[in-house]
Amino acid sequence: MNTSHHSPPDPDPAPRRASGPGPGGGVPPGETPPGESSMSEAGPRETHNPTKGWAKGPLIAIWLVVALFAVFLLAMAVSLWTS
Repeated sequence: MNTSHHSPPDPDPAPRRASGPGPGGGVPPGETPPGESSMSEAGPRETHNPTKGWAKGPLIAIWLVVALFAVFLLAMAVSLWTS
């Protein structure tokens, strides 16, 4: 029975300098990745840009409802004033 424990051989027989921060806390050139591009460049190019704002149809419908409500309030006020 063999009771001696052998550590596995070092996979890197010629160890290099470890990467990461240097002694002064800085990172040596060549170890930092290039800067990332902005998010506006991510994804497919968008070619359909709908206009911002309201279409004429919904605005006309809203103003029509507001006008009818104003006429109703005016009629109620005249009705109460004359009675």
